[in-house]
Amino acid sequence: MVQVPAKALTLEEFLKLPETKPASEFIDGQIIQKPMPQGKHSAIQGEFVPAINSTLKPRRIARAFLELRCTFGDRSIVPDIVVFTWERIPRDESGEVSNNFSIAPDWTIEILLPDQSQTKVTKNILHCLKHGTQMGWLIDPEEQTVFAYRPKQETEVFDEPSQALPIPSFASEINLTIRDIFAWLLE
Repeated sequence: MVQVPAKALTLEEFLKLPETKPASEFIDGQIIQKPMPQGKHSAIQGEFVPAINSTLKPRRIARAFLELRCTFGDRSIVPDIVVFTWERIPRDESGEVSNNFSIAPDWTIEILLPDQSQTKVTKNILHCLKHGTQMGWLIDPEEQTVFAYRPKQETEVFDEPSQALPIPSFASEINLTIRDIFAWLLE
């Protein structure tokens, strides 16, 4: 849902507004509320973060976050899952994870909802790539397909159960296939 304020807001003004549920994003001067997650989306999202963190976090390689607001390049977006390499995780003065992430993630993962605009989600992934993200995934549960995006490369489409999915180089220890991702819907 697009919310058009009475007067144009700046990104700074948007960031001062109270958070909404589901989250709102600031894209091209507009406030766009994300759709409410549904079952398939939630199941994949809920399994994905532990799959990444159980492999990469103990060795301080990277960490995955759910629904984390990332503000960069005149946008403030809330991807379904973001992964930051360990040394790029913003930290506060005490060394704890910061509340504010003003950089693009290293890996962005979006899970498409049935009524969600694939174009809008793809534009957010491309925005991330333009600002330093190494890889973006768009997971379509209805079609059991994963679209993989990399900077300045052709989009790859994965829809065969045994196909291994491309993983950013920092996460090379993670091995996932299309079957693995969509098996999370059967558990």
